[in-house]
Amino acid sequence: MTKTSDRHPVDEVLPASQLFLYGLQHLLIMYAGCVAVPLVLGAALQLDTHTVAIIVNADLLVAGVATIIQSVGLTRFFGIRMPVVAGASFTFLTPMLLIGGEYGLPTMYGSMIAAGVFGMLLARPFSLILKYFPTMVTGCVITIIGLSLISVGADLVIGDDPEAADYASTRHILLAFAIIGVIVLVNRVFRGFVKNVSVLVGLAFGAVTAWFMGLTDFSSVGDVGWVGFSTPLHFGAPEFKLVPIIAMCVAMIVVFSEMTACVLAIGEAVGKEVTDRDMARGLATDGLAAFLAGFMNSVPDSTFGQNVGLISLTRVKSRYVITVTGVLLVLLGAIPKMGELVASLPGPVIGGAGLVMFAMTAAVGIQMLQKVDYDGNNNLLIVAVSLGIGMLPVAVPTIYQNFHHDAQFILGSAITATVLVAFVLNLLFNHLMAPKGTSEPTPVEAVRTGPPPDGGAEGTEPAGPASGAPQTSGTAGEGSD
Repeated sequence: MTKTSDRHPVDEVLPASQLFLYGLQHLLIMYAGCVAVPLVLGAALQLDTHTVAIIVNADLLVAGVATIIQSVGLTRFFGIRMPVVAGASFTFLTPMLLIGGEYGLPTMYGSMIAAGVFGMLLARPFSLILKYFPTMVTGCVITIIGLSLISVGADLVIGDDPEAADYASTRHILLAFAIIGVIVLVNRVFRGFVKNVSVLVGLAFGAVTAWFMGLTDFSSVGDVGWVGFSTPLHFGAPEFKLVPIIAMCVAMIVVFSEMTACVLAIGEAVGKEVTDRDMARGLATDGLAAFLAGFMNSVPDSTFGQNVGLISLTRVKSRYVITVTGVLLVLLGAIPKMGELVASLPGPVIGGAGLVMFAMTAAVGIQMLQKVDYDGNNNLLIVAVSLGIGMLPVAVPTIYQNFHHDAQFILGSAITATVLVAFVLNLLFNHLMAPKGTSEPTPVEAVRTGPPPDGGAEGTEPAGPASGAPQTSGTAGEGSD
C-alpha cells in the first residue's frame, strides 16, 4: 500500500475542512463565467426567465459532473485525474446563438449531442492533427470569439427593440459602465483571490443597483422550489441537422485545441507530466460533457483556465479539492431558486459584465498572436485574411443574404469562417508549400516555450476577472489508467 508521503501532491487527500474551503474558492473563481454563458444565451434568444433558470441550473449540474469526472476519473476512458475545473465555454456561444435563433432549441441540443459523440471519438486521434491548429490559428479564433460577442453584450445593454421606449436608455448604459468600472476598480485595488472574483463582485453590484433602479423583478423566485432537477430533454426531442452539427463540431475542435494547451499549463503548475493517455481522457470528458449537456438542457462545458491561477496562488495541487468544487456545483444545480435568482438579472447587468469578459477573450487572442513568428513567411497575411473574413458577418450581418441557406449559416458564423480560412491558409502556406522546419508551433509547443509576456499562465481561456471566456491554462493527469 502506498504511503501518503509518497503520493504526488496531485493525489494528496487533504483534511475535510481544507478540502471544503479550497474547493469553495475554486467555485467562486469560476461561478460568474459559468453562469454568464447561459445568461447571455437566454437573453439573446429572448427566452423567458424560468427557461433561462432551467439552463443555468442544468449547466451548473453538468459542469459539476464533468469536474468530478475530470478530477476522480471514470473508467479508463474518461477523466484526466488532475485539478481540472469544467465550466461553460464561450467558444460554443456563437454557434449556439446561430443554431438556436435559426433552427430552435431542439436542433441546438441535437447538435450538442452529435458534437459530444464527435468529441469522444476524436479525443484519442486529436494529437495527430494538433499540428494543423498552431498558435496562429487558435489565436485568430479566440480573438474573433471575443470581438464577435461584443455586439451581443451591447445588445443586452441597450435592448433589441429599437421601437421600445427604453431602447438605448441612458441609465441602462450608465449602469453597464458602472459595472465595468467596479470590475476595473477591483482589479486595480485588490490582489489574489478578491481580484479573481472581480466579475462576480461586478454582477453583485449590478444586481443591487438594478434593484434600487427598479429594473429587477425577483417575483418569480418565490414560484419555484428549493430542491429539484430539470427534466432531461425539457425542450423536446433533439433534432439533428447536418449544417448545425458541423458548426458545433468545429467549435468542439477549437475547444480541444484550447484545452490541450490549458491542461499542459496546469501540468507544469502542479509538476506532473501529462501523457497522451491522460490528454485523451481529458478531451473525451469534454466530449462527454457536451453529450450530457444536450440531454440535460445545459450548455457544453470545458476546462476553466483561470482556476490554474488559484492553484499557483495557494500552492494547493490536490485534485480532490476540485472534486469538492464539482460536488458544490452539483448541489447548486439542484437549487431551482438559485437559478431563478441569477436568471432574473436584467440585460444591462449581464451585458456590462459580459463586455469585460468578451473583450478579455479578444485580448487573450491578441496576446497569443504576439507569439507567432511573422518574419520571412506569410503568417501576417494569414492572420489578416482570417480576421477580415471572420469579421464580415459581424460588421455586416446581411452580407451573405443572397447565398444558399446552408452557406449563409456556415459563412455567417464568425468562428466557423475564421477557423476554415485560418486552417486552410495555414495548411497551404505552412505545410503543403512550406520548406521543412518552417511550420508554426502548436498551442502545446507555445505553452512549453514559457509564459506570456506579462508572466501569466494564460493562453486560450482568459484568466481575467473570473471569466468563463477562453483561456489557456489547465491541469495534468495520472500517468496510468
